[in-house]
Amino acid sequence: MHDLIAFLEANSALVLANPAVFATFAVLFGGGGFLVGRYLLTERIANLESRIARRDEEITDLKAKQKAPKRESMVPLIGATAIYPSEPERLPMPAAQLPGQLKGNQRV
Repeated sequence: MHDLIAFLEANSALVLANPAVFATFAVLFGGGGFLVGRYLLTERIANLESRIARRDEEITDLKAKQKAPKRESMVPLIGATAIYPSEPERLPMPAAQLPGQLKGNQRV
Protein backbone atom coordinates (compact mmCIF):
# COMPACT_ATOMS: atom_id res chain seq x y z
CA MET A 1 0.00 0.00 0.00
CA HIS A 2 2.89 2.31 0.78
CA ASP A 3 4.34 1.66 -2.67
CA LEU A 4 1.05 2.67 -4.31
CA ILE A 5 0.98 5.93 -2.36
CA ALA A 6 4.61 6.64 -3.25
CA PHE A 7 3.85 5.93 -6.94
CA LEU A 8 0.87 8.29 -6.92
CA GLU A 9 2.93 11.00 -5.21
CA ALA A 10 5.70 10.62 -7.77
CA ASN A 11 3.28 10.65 -10.72
CA SER A 12 0.65 13.02 -9.37
CA ALA A 13 1.13 15.42 -12.29
CA LEU A 14 0.33 12.60 -14.74
CA VAL A 15 -2.74 11.49 -12.75
CA LEU A 16 -4.03 15.06 -12.47
CA ALA A 17 -3.47 15.71 -16.16
CA ASN A 18 -5.48 12.62 -17.21
CA PRO A 19 -7.96 11.65 -14.46
CA ALA A 20 -10.30 9.81 -16.84
CA VAL A 21 -7.53 7.51 -18.04
CA PHE A 22 -6.44 6.88 -14.45
CA ALA A 23 -10.01 6.07 -13.37
CA THR A 24 -10.47 3.76 -16.39
CA PHE A 25 -7.33 1.81 -15.58
CA ALA A 26 -8.35 1.61 -11.91
CA VAL A 27 -11.78 0.18 -12.83
CA LEU A 28 -10.28 -2.25 -15.37
CA PHE A 29 -7.64 -3.60 -13.00
CA GLY A 30 -10.02 -3.69 -10.02
CA GLY A 31 -12.77 -5.42 -11.98
CA GLY A 32 -10.30 -7.83 -13.57
CA GLY A 33 -8.89 -8.74 -10.19
CA PHE A 34 -12.39 -9.32 -8.87
CA LEU A 35 -13.30 -11.60 -11.78
CA VAL A 36 -10.07 -13.61 -11.54
CA GLY A 37 -10.56 -14.02 -7.79
CA ARG A 38 -14.16 -15.07 -8.29
CA TYR A 39 -13.13 -17.62 -10.92
CA LEU A 40 -10.38 -19.08 -8.74
CA LEU A 41 -12.58 -19.25 -5.63
CA THR A 42 -15.74 -20.60 -7.33
CA GLU A 43 -15.53 -23.96 -5.56
CA ARG A 44 -15.12 -22.39 -2.13
CA ILE A 45 -18.01 -20.00 -2.78
CA ALA A 46 -20.28 -22.90 -3.84
CA ASN A 47 -19.28 -24.84 -0.73
CA LEU A 48 -20.15 -21.91 1.52
CA GLU A 49 -23.48 -21.35 -0.25
CA SER A 50 -24.42 -25.01 0.25
CA ARG A 51 -23.53 -24.72 3.94
CA ILE A 52 -25.78 -21.69 4.27
CA ALA A 53 -28.64 -23.52 2.55
CA ARG A 54 -28.20 -26.55 4.85
CA ARG A 55 -28.17 -24.34 7.94
CA ASP A 56 -31.35 -22.61 6.77
CA GLU A 57 -33.04 -26.01 6.40
CA GLU A 58 -31.89 -27.05 9.89
CA ILE A 59 -33.22 -23.81 11.35
CA THR A 60 -36.64 -24.28 9.73
CA ASP A 61 -36.75 -27.90 10.98
CA LEU A 62 -35.91 -26.81 14.52
CA LYS A 63 -38.51 -24.06 14.42
CA ALA A 64 -41.11 -26.56 13.20
CA LYS A 65 -40.26 -28.90 16.09
CA GLN A 66 -40.52 -26.01 18.51
CA LYS A 67 -44.02 -25.14 17.32
CA ALA A 68 -45.31 -28.73 17.59
CA PRO A 69 -47.66 -29.09 20.59
CA LYS A 70 -46.43 -31.27 23.43
CA ARG A 71 -48.71 -34.17 24.24
CA GLU A 72 -49.36 -34.93 27.87
CA SER A 73 -48.95 -38.48 29.02
CA MET A 74 -52.17 -40.23 29.95
CA VAL A 75 -50.37 -42.50 32.44
CA PRO A 76 -48.46 -40.93 35.32
CA LEU A 77 -45.15 -42.77 35.51
CA ILE A 78 -43.46 -41.27 38.56
CA GLY A 79 -44.85 -41.97 42.02
CA ALA A 80 -47.80 -44.06 40.88
CA THR A 81 -49.06 -46.51 43.52
CA ALA A 82 -52.40 -48.14 43.79
CA ILE A 83 -53.86 -49.45 47.06
CA TYR A 84 -56.89 -51.63 46.72
CA PRO A 85 -59.33 -52.16 49.60
CA SER A 86 -59.13 -55.92 49.09
CA GLU A 87 -55.31 -55.87 49.55
CA PRO A 88 -54.51 -53.86 52.72
CA GLU A 89 -51.01 -55.43 53.00
CA ARG A 90 -49.99 -53.80 49.73
CA LEU A 91 -48.66 -50.46 50.88
CA PRO A 92 -46.16 -48.15 49.22
CA MET A 93 -42.56 -49.30 49.60
CA PRO A 94 -40.63 -47.58 52.42
CA ALA A 95 -37.68 -45.41 51.52
CA ALA A 96 -34.39 -47.17 50.92
CA GLN A 97 -32.53 -47.94 54.15
CA LEU A 98 -29.17 -46.40 54.70
CA PRO A 99 -26.17 -48.73 55.25
CA GLY A 100 -25.82 -47.76 58.92
CA GLN A 101 -29.40 -48.68 59.87
CA LEU A 102 -30.35 -51.83 61.77
CA LYS A 103 -32.18 -54.62 60.01
CA GLY A 104 -33.34 -57.09 62.59
CA ASN A 105 -30.25 -57.96 64.67
CA GLN A 106 -27.83 -57.27 61.81
CA ARG A 107 -26.26 -54.13 60.57
CA VAL A 108 -26.67 -53.61 56.89
